[in-house]
Amino acid sequence: MHLTHLSLVDFRSYPSLDLTLGPGVTTLVGRNGQGKTNLIEAIGYVATLASHRVSADAPLVREGASHAVLRARIVRGDRAALVELEIVPGRANRARLNRAPVSRPRDVLGLLCTVLFAPEDLALVKGDPAGRRQFLDELLVARTPRMAAVLADYDRVLKQRSTLLRTAGAARRSGGKGDLRTLDVWDGYLASYGAELLAARLALVEALRPGVARAYAAVAGTQAQVGFEYRASVPPPQQGPVLPDGQVLPDGQVWPDRQVWEEAIRTELVAARPREVERGQTLVGPHRDDLLLTVDGRPARGYASHGESWSLALALRLASFELLRADDREPVLLLDDVFAELDAGRRSRLAELVAPAEQVLVTAAVEADVPAELAGTCFVVAAGEVRRVS
Repeated sequence: MHLTHLSLVDFRSYPSLDLTLGPGVTTLVGRNGQGKTNLIEAIGYVATLASHRVSADAPLVREGASHAVLRARIVRGDRAALVELEIVPGRANRARLNRAPVSRPRDVLGLLCTVLFAPEDLALVKGDPAGRRQFLDELLVARTPRMAAVLADYDRVLKQRSTLLRTAGAARRSGGKGDLRTLDVWDGYLASYGAELLAARLALVEALRPGVARAYAAVAGTQAQVGFEYRASVPPPQQGPVLPDGQVLPDGQVWPDRQVWEEAIRTELVAARPREVERGQTLVGPHRDDLLLTVDGRPARGYASHGESWSLALALRLASFELLRADDREPVLLLDDVFAELDAGRRSRLAELVAPAEQVLVTAAVEADVPAELAGTCFVVAAGEVRRVS
């Protein structure tokens, strides 16, 4: 899979841009603030319908413009597809596939698959649980695009249920009773969607674990023991390794299926109800979970050195790349100003690991930051213009 063309209209700093791309390595070189990351962000947006830099769409539209348009031509094997996205702040975005409108933008998910390496990745190790949950969820959607609907349904139910809890809690604090008659219905929806999301995340963590350990050793150049464990807010129905539904463990034990997790969530919701009403928020479910990362048995968050943290962040992305390739979903690799953050050894080892990808796009402030292993087509980015130099 690779991009052959990217077109932008009023996206970030670009009034208009047409960029022809090809397989192999492409380097985008330019001083900070010239628009390199905007290009990486645009490609990532086509793949995920989200920005890795901001949570809202409004900043993506060039100042003074009413909307932005992104077009990407994607080739996979002998087939090509043209994806067009229109970003309209304050209104529903629109999407087209091969010039024909689609009913929902998420219908184009899966046509482009990317793995992004960025300075923000350090937050996967050092930051809050929300970033690690987002990492898992984006990879889930990349592997199985229908999971986007599950995530959307879960978020919708979570918001409505939490609104009901806040309203009831406020009423009770004012001396009223608070109307909780529909809470059981929302519990059922939350448990159903939550169990599907939880089971999918658990299976993903198991699939990623070997790759994370291999990638960490390859990038760090050490044999440190890396831990990678999913921490659910719901007590597991039974102990043991978590595997995809119905898969048999080495001792013959079968891990609970989604229905068992659904019942576990329901049970915890009932137990937590008094606290939830008092606090006005949903305290049980996958939105409260975390991914525990350790190096030699110590939590990476708070204990890992800067070099260990970077090696672990890179390992998460490299393991994602490996897993997607195993699924026959060769991703486009996007490396945004990553090499400037790394020492010489990690630069070289990372370059060797990503070089075999079908398409790699690298941004750098100066060309010398890009390892020789990633020599390829080079563009200079300056003042919103992109010019090929080699």
